[in-house]
Amino acid sequence: MRVRLRNPDRTVEVSGPRDVSMLLQELQIVPEAVLVIRNATLLTRDETLNEDDEVEVRPVLSGGSGP
Repeated sequence: MRVRLRNPDRTVEVSGPRDVSMLLQELQIVPEAVLVIRNATLLTRDETLNEDDEVEVRPVLSGGSGP
């Protein structure tokens, strides 16, 4: 599968089906720090990814309130 990582932008290829949590563990990414998206759909950690999937991993960003 093709995995598009953001910040910094890069693409990696990962073989074999696996669930989202396994993918993040393999890539050494903290699950609470990212969103995983396939076809404009936000995925949960237990969803299965297939060999032909293309997913995007985006960091979670949050901001505070101003003064």
